[in-house]
Amino acid sequence: MNELTTQLEVRMPAPGVSVIEISGEVTRESDGALADAYQRASDEAQTIILAFDKLDYMNSSGIGLLVTLLVRAQRSRQSILACGLTEHYRQIFELTRLDEVISIYETEDAALTAAV
Repeated sequence: MNELTTQLEVRMPAPGVSVIEISGEVTRESDGALADAYQRASDEAQTIILAFDKLDYMNSSGIGLLVTLLVRAQRSRQSILACGLTEHYRQIFELTRLDEVISIYETEDAALTAAV
């Protein structure tokens, strides 16, 4: 796999809220790109929304990267929300208990409403 399989766009749709739009695959190779996107997103945000609408694939290493991101956010007293997860990835969040620390919403608009 090449390292360009993950594409991350960071935007700030509201004061104090950043969105990381995740496209492609999230695997071990995504580590640097995800860490960079988190850093850009967290500069002025208390809440970070992970938008998975364009996610094609995420493996166990990708889940591990989300846990690392969650730890960083908790240390900075930031909230992480997720939206756009397919049923498959919702089940994975439930099995790994990520859904207990990352609130999940159907759409970005719903997550944004909850964040502001």
